[in-house]
Amino acid sequence: LEIGFGNGESLAEMARRHPGRNYLGVEVHRPGVGHLLRKLEQFGCGNVRVIRHDAVEVLNQMLPPASLQGVYLFFPDPWHKKRHHKRRILQPSLLDSLARTIRPGGIFHAATDWQDYARHMLDLFSADARRFENPFGPGEYAPRPDERPLTKFEQRGRRLGHGVWDLIFVRRR
Repeated sequence: LEIGFGNGESLAEMARRHPGRNYLGVEVHRPGVGHLLRKLEQFGCGNVRVIRHDAVEVLNQMLPPASLQGVYLFFPDPWHKKRHHKRRILQPSLLDSLARTIRPGGIFHAATDWQDYARHMLDLFSADARRFENPFGPGEYAPRPDERPLTKFEQRGRRLGHGVWDLIFVRRR
C-alpha cells in the first residue's frame, strides 16, 4: 500500500518493476489518481488497485488485520510550522492502524526531505519497539534502498541541496 501517492510516479514504477506483486494506492487528490491511471496504462500494469479516499479511514475501516506486506509513505506533507504538526499523517493513532494491518515481518517504509519530520517519524516508531523494529539499529535511518524509485520531486530537491531521509521499520512477529 502506498499512502498518498501524489501523481503516482513511484507507485507506477514499483508496479512496473515487480509485475508479480499486488499494489494498492490510496490518494485523495483526483488529478493524481488520473495521472497514476494513465501511467499504469502506459506501462501495461494490471497489478495496482486505487482507492480515492482518506488513507486513515482505508487502514481503519477497509483493510483486514495483517493484510499488508508493506506500507509506503513517500514525501508526505511535512506541515513544517509547529502549530500544524498535529496535521501530519504520521501520528500515534496511525501507528496503531499500521500495526494492525501490516503482517508480522512486513515493512513500513517512509522517506522525507524534511529532517524535522524524519526525526519525528524515527522517534515515533522507536518508541513503539514492542511492535516495530528498526533493522538498521536504534535511532538509525535507512540507506536509500534501490527499491524506492527516485521521483522528480526528490531529484529537484537534491539539485537544491536538500537531504533525504529514509526510514524502514519491520513489524515484529
